[in-house]
Amino acid sequence: MTAEPGRTTVRALLARPTYRRWWAASVISRAGDLLSGVALLLLVLDRTGSGLGVAGVVVADALPLLFAPLAGVVVDRLPRRQVMITADLVRAALAAALPLVDAHVSAIYAIAFALSTATVFFSPAANSLLPAMVGERELVAANSGVWTTAVVAQIALAPLAGVLVAAAGFAAAFWINAASFAISAALLTGLAVPGGRVVASSRGWLRDALDGARLLVTDRLLRALAAAHLLAALASGATGALLVVLARQRLGLGPQGFGWLLAATAVGALAGPALLNRLVRDAARPGVVFGSFGLRGLVDLLLALTTRAPVAAGALVLHGAGASTGTITFTSLVQVRTEEAVRGRVFAGFDALFQTGRLVGLLLGGLLADGLGIATVYLFGAALLLAAALGGSALARTPDGRCP
Repeated sequence: MTAEPGRTTVRALLARPTYRRWWAASVISRAGDLLSGVALLLLVLDRTGSGLGVAGVVVADALPLLFAPLAGVVVDRLPRRQVMITADLVRAALAAALPLVDAHVSAIYAIAFALSTATVFFSPAANSLLPAMVGERELVAANSGVWTTAVVAQIALAPLAGVLVAAAGFAAAFWINAASFAISAALLTGLAVPGGRVVASSRGWLRDALDGARLLVTDRLLRALAAAHLLAALASGATGALLVVLARQRLGLGPQGFGWLLAATAVGALAGPALLNRLVRDAARPGVVFGSFGLRGLVDLLLALTTRAPVAAGALVLHGAGASTGTITFTSLVQVRTEEAVRGRVFAGFDALFQTGRLVGLLLGGLLADGLGIATVYLFGAALLLAAALGGSALARTPDGRCP
């Protein structure tokens, strides 16, 4: 990827040992999350033969969002690198233990819950640590590097996990997963974080947690981002899992055609960061974030109306681009606009909002699909995303009509 003079590229950032270690650890850890998630779903399906049993894994994965306020306080109080290392080592031990208890479904659920809990601590720590390693104008490129590699890993590892389980069994998949977390921890152990760290004085665990939640309500920009983030999560939960239904009922596609729709989304997700870094000079701005929600809303509207597969595939390329650029610019904007001392609690709060919205959206999407048809689900998603774009922009504006 090239860039105009003065603009930092992902390649240039990867030439720096500090960023390269953080990037490698983040990517390997995320790959471990993905491999663990796929293998757990396959394991529970094998042990229970029940869709309800598989749904239990989804619930176990989502429930740790209750720990997000505590995780935010921990990330803001303790060395963030150490929080990431501890989370990785805990997940490595849990993944390695799974083959020893994989005959007991209750134990599988408990480990799935514990794995997700550790991730609740790792993610805000990683996002909060990055601004200490790169400049403010380099954050978009730095976040793009992780996002792009994570998308590639998702495309490759999702089918590979199934192949690995079929060829070598569940134990091999979980041991490889444990190794991925151990490698991430080893990389972070050698990470030298430059500069000092501003730590706010503590007022107690509960009050510190409430301070983080209060900030999402009282700060104008964070309040707007929180409202838009929640609406977008509701939309994503409603439509994301039901694309396969749209492919069959509206577009008349079978499994292979559905695979092509997923590939179109992945192409957009990969292209989005490259275009963002090449075309937008200052991407960490509210307008770019809210604009990405609007683009995705228009795509969902088109998907609700079209019955032509090529049109849907083209729309999903745009959807993937909007989702990737939105995630990158959202993360970068929060990193830029949030004070060091509270950044962990802010990111943990956003994570909790997203998981809550995704679960509620998944339930609403299923009810709408069964009651009113799949097109209604995508109209619902479009309305939520357009409301996120327009409402978020309005909430973010200062009294003189400007976005901060």
